[in-house]
Amino acid sequence: MRVFVAGATGAVGKPLVRQLVDAGHQVVGLTRSEAKAADLRALGATPAVGDVFDRVELQHLVAQADPEAVIHQLTDLPQSMEPKHLQEIYARNDRVRTEGTANLLDAAAAAGATRFVVQSMGTWYRPEGGSIKAEQDPLWTDGPEPLGSAVRTVTAMEAEVQRRSPIGIVLRYGAFYGPGTWYAPDGEIARRMRSRGFPVVGDGHAITSFVHVEDAASAAVAALAASASATYNVADDDPAPAAEWIPWYAGALGAPRPMKVPAFLARLALGGAMTDWLTTMRGASNGAIKAALAWAPRYTSWREGFVAEVGRR
Repeated sequence: MRVFVAGATGAVGKPLVRQLVDAGHQVVGLTRSEAKAADLRALGATPAVGDVFDRVELQHLVAQADPEAVIHQLTDLPQSMEPKHLQEIYARNDRVRTEGTANLLDAAAAAGATRFVVQSMGTWYRPEGGSIKAEQDPLWTDGPEPLGSAVRTVTAMEAEVQRRSPIGIVLRYGAFYGPGTWYAPDGEIARRMRSRGFPVVGDGHAITSFVHVEDAASAAVAALAASASATYNVADDDPAPAAEWIPWYAGALGAPRPMKVPAFLARLALGGAMTDWLTTMRGASNGAIKAALAWAPRYTSWREGFVAEVGRR
């Protein structure tokens, strides 16, 4: 299949391009950097250098690629997530999900692509009811700002993809870990963990579902075989409370044991929105994608994945 990948040099994009090429697909990868074009060639893909916000240029690049499928893995997130700048960070990323997605959908339609796969969030379910959420459960669209706006942006993006694409697949990913992520040995969360700057907030009952970037990529490859539009959670088999995974991750890094911080103190450093999210997060069930697309994660648990990625336990 001819596949156009937007975000081809990102943490998910790189393994995705490699896996697509290995599976026999013809891949064109979008990158803003001429310097990164060489990386795509080395992976066996054809680079397309351009900007998703340049509508005319993007339409030209996608038309040249003549794809049967477009995969959207673009985000605009910093290497360091500073809570004081949360509104600015989300505003940039929201633009990718609104304007960037609209431009990609227009370009895909003009080129005659019949499949569109988009990266979404599996960590933004409404914090009520059970601790593990399925795709039909509501997202936290009325969450505290700027989180609520970001969730509403994701919800609108998902709806547009499925409204406008003959086959539109939404992949709601868990928290990414692996090379190029905040959880990599040189990543932001690892750095904070080593300095005891990533505590367990509140009672530690909030649930996180994780997914290794290789598994995130393989889910996008599997999505190309979908026969109808759908939304799937993409996560490992082991949703975990913060009180469990944070000390484990610290142990894998060889970092000091994390502190515990009451939620009211966390609010002073992180703000109300981030604290509310970190203390009420729900996990995501991966049962639907397993059943529909025969997908299974290489790392069934973050426990083995963290050890494999960051060293020792």
